[in-house]
Amino acid sequence: MPTLKLTYFDFHGGRGEVARLAFSMGGIEFEDDRIPFSQWADRKPETPFGAIPVLEVDGQPFAQSNGINRYAGKLSGLYPEDLLQAAFCDEAMDAVEDVAAALVGTFSIKDEDEKKAARQALADGPFTNYLRFLSARLDARGGEWFADGRLTVADLKVFLWIRHIRSGNLEHVPTDLADRLAPNLVQHFERVAAHEGVKAYYDGCKS
Repeated sequence: MPTLKLTYFDFHGGRGEVARLAFSMGGIEFEDDRIPFSQWADRKPETPFGAIPVLEVDGQPFAQSNGINRYAGKLSGLYPEDLLQAAFCDEAMDAVEDVAAALVGTFSIKDEDEKKAARQALADGPFTNYLRFLSARLDARGGEWFADGRLTVADLKVFLWIRHIRSGNLEHVPTDLADRLAPNLVQHFERVAAHEGVKAYYDGCKS
């Protein structure tokens, strides 16, 4: 087994959390390098693309969250071996990455009125569209999982996005948006949250 070091911000969520979950669920040992936000400016030049997460494998770093998710999923048994099912898995992860990219730009807005307008436009536009898109794709894949008829890293990525929407931590984004527009994604969220491996990870975070 390679020596692994995953570098991401020190909170439970975001682009690094899928790999953390996958490694934990697969029993894969890794160094969980959590960067406080206050240290990010100093650490940023160390990264390949000026962004995190970054995964080091035997000392060799690579970036881009979905590439890291695929690697983590393969090590942990949470990524399909069948090529078509792997493509379905990637489809869902890339969809969440598309809409996450639209959100990132709003975090740097200082003016509260401007941020409110941007977040409302996000909720009414990309969030609404991608909730409906992913809802339809979940139905097309059988209604329970996004690929391979079982939990994969795609399900973890969608789970974390829905959790973020419903958390109340996104100012000016209605917490019931997913419940109103994509109830099957909320059911999917609850299904993933109830998974033994996911529960064990978050129970361990509380201890």
